[in-house]
Amino acid sequence: MAIKVALAGATGYAGTELTRLLYCHPDIELVSLAAGRREGEKLVVINPQFHGLRYEAFIGLEDLLATEAELIFLALPHGHAMEIVPNLLAAGRRVIDLSADYRLQDVQTFAAWYGKEHCGSEALAQAVYGLPELQDVDWATVRLVANPGCYPTAILLGLAPFLQAGLVKTEGIIVDAKSGVSGAGRSPKLEMLYSEVNENVRAYGVGGVHRHLPEIEQEVSRWTGLDCTITFTPHLIPMTRGILATIYLTPNHTIGTADALQVLERFYQGCPFVHVLPPGSLPNTKAVFGSNHCQLGAVVDGRTGRLIVISVIDNLGKGAAGQAVQNMNLMCGWPEEMGLATPGLFP
Repeated sequence: MAIKVALAGATGYAGTELTRLLYCHPDIELVSLAAGRREGEKLVVINPQFHGLRYEAFIGLEDLLATEAELIFLALPHGHAMEIVPNLLAAGRRVIDLSADYRLQDVQTFAAWYGKEHCGSEALAQAVYGLPELQDVDWATVRLVANPGCYPTAILLGLAPFLQAGLVKTEGIIVDAKSGVSGAGRSPKLEMLYSEVNENVRAYGVGGVHRHLPEIEQEVSRWTGLDCTITFTPHLIPMTRGILATIYLTPNHTIGTADALQVLERFYQGCPFVHVLPPGSLPNTKAVFGSNHCQLGAVVDGRTGRLIVISVIDNLGKGAAGQAVQNMNLMCGWPEEMGLATPGLFP
């Protein structure tokens, strides 16, 4: 049976991708689109790719409660969702939040990394971290999903099989990751201009200051029961979409590449969106472009004994909008793949 949903924040890149996926989903009716500064404007004025579909005028965020929506997606800038989530939950709505507002369980950690006191912390106890492959919950009872960040999704999917099994050391973990420019959002920024990004690769958030670090370490500590500190260096590369994370791990005992791949295959058996590549084949971002899929590969460096895991996702797909729809499917008791079965676009 179809359900009615609303989306707040359809003008950003993640919100635009989510709008596209929701329009194409067979079992939902998209009843309202909300936007803070664009109230009253038409969707097609900002996103002309939706011409020919139902034209939607944006309502105000304060009007979300008046809609018929049973489930509401929030694709708002960090710090905005927490102002409205408690009221939505109190009104019986289910919420999937794509911002960081409900990812971190400690309000002091949130304030330290996002520079804002948490004003909706009463809802934190209800929040489920929405990385489905790594969650064991009764999805039918979930009222609030904190959709993970894009970098954490790629990195945690590569880390989890080895850390949860205790096969690698929790200290000395190094992650080198690269993202396309859409991960920086749609708001204009000098460093995102074409002439700044084109033919250029640069590191940013270097030295343990990237906002996704506490999210990654929180989840790793939840699995292992140990405090874990990760060296994480992200890079911006001149492409639109995609993340490639290279993860360096130290095994607790000698293993080979075949052993590592077998660990990944066993862990993700039955997971429709995570694919382990065979020996000699390594993931690339083009293979998952425009999809909700993650591809994983692993190689053991015979000289150093290091285990190298490579993970790729589309930052707007599995890293944002696709994962949000996957979470909705689970909450509604539908197959995970519903509306998401499309493979990557090529070329």
